[in-house]
Amino acid sequence: MSDKHEKSYSVFAIALNLTLACFISGVIIAIVYFITNPVAQKNNEIVKEQSMNELVKEASDFKVIKNKTEWYEAEKNNKAIGYVVQTESNGYGGPIKMLVAIDKNCRVIDYTILSNNETPGLGSKTLESKFKNQFGGKTLNHLVVVKDSSDKEDIQAITGATISSRAVTNGVKEAVQEVKQYIGGK
Repeated sequence: MSDKHEKSYSVFAIALNLTLACFISGVIIAIVYFITNPVAQKNNEIVKEQSMNELVKEASDFKVIKNKTEWYEAEKNNKAIGYVVQTESNGYGGPIKMLVAIDKNCRVIDYTILSNNETPGLGSKTLESKFKNQFGGKTLNHLVVVKDSSDKEDIQAITGATISSRAVTNGVKEAVQEVKQYIGGK
């Protein structure tokens, strides 16, 4: 009978030790998160602000647009010169999060990708100037991905990364549509 008692005690002791170890680990993780999360959020805001300044170089200020999530009005001399909208589109490797800059006439200024899981070497080409430069000045009608190299009006797909090309183009197009609707369909 004492063998059963010792076995149950050892199982109980092991369970207690594991529970205690899990609790201590959880507390440590919570403390680390509590300390590092505000720093990470501040760094993300700095990166976003730098990205907006690069997207709309002429802007002197970016004001948050009320009732819109992650929308900013780019201003110069206290006058709106464009908008920066955060958008997300699904690519080959999952969501592609980006900032899109649009002028007052609903033409694309530029975009930048904040995060993505696209295939390195292929999907990451959506950040290269050869692809990005196609968007400048485009309106809704020409935010269409094509594979025909003779079509200079629309967006040329990246060879081997058509899904990523479409995802970025769709994200930009969605941002332009939303801004157009917001400013009254100019």
